[in-house]
Amino acid sequence: MEMHQVRYFLATVSELNFTKAAETCNVTQPSLTRAIKQLEDELGGDLFRRERPHAQLTELGQRMYPLLKQCYESALGARSLASAIKSGEVGALRLALSHTINLELLTSYLVELNRLFSQLEVKLLRGTAPEIVELLKSGEAELAIAGDLGEGWERLDRWPLFTEEFGLIFSAKHRLASRPAIDVDELRQERWLRRPYCEQAEKAASLIRSHDLDVDHGHELTSEPDLITLLEADLGVAFVPRSLSHPETLKRAPVNDVELRRTVYLYGVAGRQRTPVASGIFKMLRAADWSRYAN
Repeated sequence: MEMHQVRYFLATVSELNFTKAAETCNVTQPSLTRAIKQLEDELGGDLFRRERPHAQLTELGQRMYPLLKQCYESALGARSLASAIKSGEVGALRLALSHTINLELLTSYLVELNRLFSQLEVKLLRGTAPEIVELLKSGEAELAIAGDLGEGWERLDRWPLFTEEFGLIFSAKHRLASRPAIDVDELRQERWLRRPYCEQAEKAASLIRSHDLDVDHGHELTSEPDLITLLEADLGVAFVPRSLSHPETLKRAPVNDVELRRTVYLYGVAGRQRTPVASGIFKMLRAADWSRYAN
């Protein structure tokens, strides 16, 4: 399998037209058609149904698309990293993170960057949604990872990484700790630990109120470490995303008839050139398998 074959396939999926796909790839239509036929022969079946003037994906094509797309993006990421290493440039990465993003999501990619760039310098910046937007605007951060930052800045580009559910988290000593799932009515006497720094804070509070639960007279926190400390002391409960890591002294469980989700995005600035390190991790994160967290 050659990367140009995969590129031609992805272009044809985008255009659903062999002629337009060939123009996009700057090749002749016979060259593109021949490359896709070679790819089909290797995969053992047709990827497209030829229905002039359009092309439609076959079942095999539909199944192959996400795999080939990930393969191609990974190859681009590897090529970008290799180019940066060859240039001998000192690697620098300025990355903004929401207070609710678990750094463990990124450590394997930072380790890989550290292996490839002997003089890697990483600057991690934490902030609320408005603060992260300002970090991107000012150029202090090249990329950011957060939940929904809103539509307040037209140059803000974003790419979804995964969508995850929220669940109730509480002390393993809590009276409900033995329950695999919890009914809303069982939470009427609970004290809530509020996380105003979370991008979903208002939505979560509205959802809790909609079930006649009192979320306005609990404890308000400013960081996830503080949340963990109060939870371990059994001083309240909270709704948290699935990707939040927690010690064995805490337990997480779904609440029946209460659904709260968030999408975690990778953010960048439209039209702004990225450093080789930022380009590398950008490709890595977009090609990564996030199924462990996705719902």
